[in-house]
Amino acid sequence: MIVLGLTGSIGMGKSTAAAMFRDFGIPVFDADDCVHQIYAGAPPAAMAARFPEALADGRIDRKRLGSLVLADPEAMTVLEKIVHPLVEDQRNKFIRDNKDGGAKLAVLDIPLLFETEAWRRVDAIVVVTAPEEVQHERVLSREAMDEDKFLSILRRQIPDKKKRMFAQFVIGTQFGLEPTWRQIRNVIAALAQIDK
Repeated sequence: MIVLGLTGSIGMGKSTAAAMFRDFGIPVFDADDCVHQIYAGAPPAAMAARFPEALADGRIDRKRLGSLVLADPEAMTVLEKIVHPLVEDQRNKFIRDNKDGGAKLAVLDIPLLFETEAWRRVDAIVVVTAPEEVQHERVLSREAMDEDKFLSILRRQIPDKKKRMFAQFVIGTQFGLEPTWRQIRNVIAALAQIDK
């Protein structure tokens, strides 16, 4: 089974690309969704102990947690040391289950693929990209997003240009859904040739 790492900076269209891979019948592991599930359940003891201000009704309130860590690199590092191993366990299970199930290709949708060194677990990398002005417009159109929050998120991510340097495939999303879909189809076809 080929494991494809899918990544891209905020606002580049990665979630749309992941949905298109699913539409082609490719299993996709969504790291962000995994994190949301962790927050939705009973919080890990280390998280509750370190970030008690983020608790509401026995659960992690993501908005409160975000306000505590986004402007505090040390707190963000602590949070990542708690969350990333939990996500890695689920990612490894996803890979095992799909390999055992006979999948030829599986996608790991991981925003911080390089930053968390998850790229070491993949056979190829696809980076989703768009021009900076398109990215800026997309991100600032989101609810509860502002320039400061956007810049804080960008500071935690490897620059788009550097990501593209390490990718075997680059998908530009600035031209709309149909061209993006065609590029994804081409990536799947190229990987199918490798797997023969």
